[in-house]
Amino acid sequence: MLTEMPSIEQLSRIIGSVAAPAFMLGAVAAFISVLISRMNRVIDRSQFLHGIVDGDSGKSYLKADIPRLKRRAALLNKSVFYATVCATITALLIIVAFVSALFHVAHEFGVAFLFVVALGFFVVALVNLVPRHSDYDSLAVTG
Repeated sequence: MLTEMPSIEQLSRIIGSVAAPAFMLGAVAAFISVLISRMNRVIDRSQFLHGIVDGDSGKSYLKADIPRLKRRAALLNKSVFYATVCATITALLIIVAFVSALFHVAHEFGVAFLFVVALGFFVVALVNLVPRHSDYDSLAVTG
């Protein structure tokens, strides 16, 4: 199986090459945490609005915000999905780098490809957070 363990130089080169993905993994984990907390706020607001009685003339107008909250929850859900895929690919990238060192296989091209794919998913997760014009329609102030 393994005829020779990787040298200290090989391991230090691998550790150096996975430093950026490791930092990105931490950043994506923090980003997912922020997304989940935002999702919880949307759910709490939605539950509050659904609890308003239809006959309550003082608060029933607030229910008009429910479709916007549903769109926001769907976008946050997509963003969490893409960020989770990004984190999974990044973790896979780190595993591939160390396994390839154990088997003395060149890993640079595979790791670079996985890093680009992971960053692509991260960009898609961020794009899902860009506010749509329709999200501002209910916020417009009429004079």
